[in-house]
Amino acid sequence: MPMPDAARRPFNFSAGPATMPEEVLRQAAEEMLDWHGTGMSVMEMSHRGDAFGSILTQAESDLRELLAIPADYAVLFAQGGALAQNALVPLNLSRGARADYVVTGSWSTKSEREARKYCDVHVAATPDGGFGDIPPPASWQVRDDAAYLHYCGNETIDGVEFDFVPAGFAPPLVADMSSNILSRPLDVAAHGCIYAGAQKNIGPAGVTLVIVRRDLLGHALPACPSAFDYAVLDANRSMYNTPPTYAIYLAGLVLQWIRRQRDGDLRGLAAVAERNRRKAALLYDCIDASSLYVNRVAPGVRSRMNVPFQLRDASLDAAFLDGAREHGLLQLKGHKSVGGMRASIYNAMPEAGVRALVDYMRDFERRH
Repeated sequence: MPMPDAARRPFNFSAGPATMPEEVLRQAAEEMLDWHGTGMSVMEMSHRGDAFGSILTQAESDLRELLAIPADYAVLFAQGGALAQNALVPLNLSRGARADYVVTGSWSTKSEREARKYCDVHVAATPDGGFGDIPPPASWQVRDDAAYLHYCGNETIDGVEFDFVPAGFAPPLVADMSSNILSRPLDVAAHGCIYAGAQKNIGPAGVTLVIVRRDLLGHALPACPSAFDYAVLDANRSMYNTPPTYAIYLAGLVLQWIRRQRDGDLRGLAAVAERNRRKAALLYDCIDASSLYVNRVAPGVRSRMNVPFQLRDASLDAAFLDGAREHGLLQLKGHKSVGGMRASIYNAMPEAGVRALVDYMRDFERRH
């Protein structure tokens, strides 16, 4: 198999920080020294100035349009990544009382364990026999008086994704959607709070989105730092302290890129969702038809964003990864906790990248 055309970049399957749209990177490069005639790079601007204010306003407006975010929800551009939100969610929303967690993989495990420092945590559901499925909601043991019910929309390491929004429970839903936000339309109004690190589908590492219903604000625990109090951030338009300005700028460019996407008659997020469906189907079909590769996630909850797979003969792992790099297919090694391989196929991964991976996988299988 030939290497991709020398004029194009290799295909980067990293789980995060992940590949970004090439045209976004080119635009950022063009604007690096002089943003819109200001004579400054965005990273040199005062966050209090009109220029950056317009960038922030546009990014929030585009996000609200793409996700149909209701007016009574705050949109916050925070710092610390989703891992920090594991602490900040209970600090802001638990009122020091009870919180229930659905644990379906490595990341929701981290969320649940961190929350125990701040409130009474109950595991409402977790699959039997390891992470590879989602227990049916009818089996969940949710406390009606819990301050919130937390779940992880997509488990980046384990390759498990919710294709539904949990419904019928009394506590407001809180969702970690770091690795699948903006991959398809989302019912924001069904949630009390959604948070997401940017470095999968939104932009570079450094900024974290928090979308939270305003009636849940104003109850932060006394131990919560002011810079991480959602109500304080909302009152100060995410600028209580200096925000990650350049990361917000790049996130704004990605949001504009999503708005421009077309797929037949589909536009924007709907077009992105259809493309993601095709990419995932192409890769899973290759794995399922193979005698060398295996994916152990229940078919009904397989992630469209992160596809873990193993070679039935693990002694071939090193050769597989070496050959992949030679063919311009980068960062396919699985997470150290689960081993094997993992292909992260976020929004910015073109269909050509998935086709190149599938072609390589089939060729490798023929030769081994």
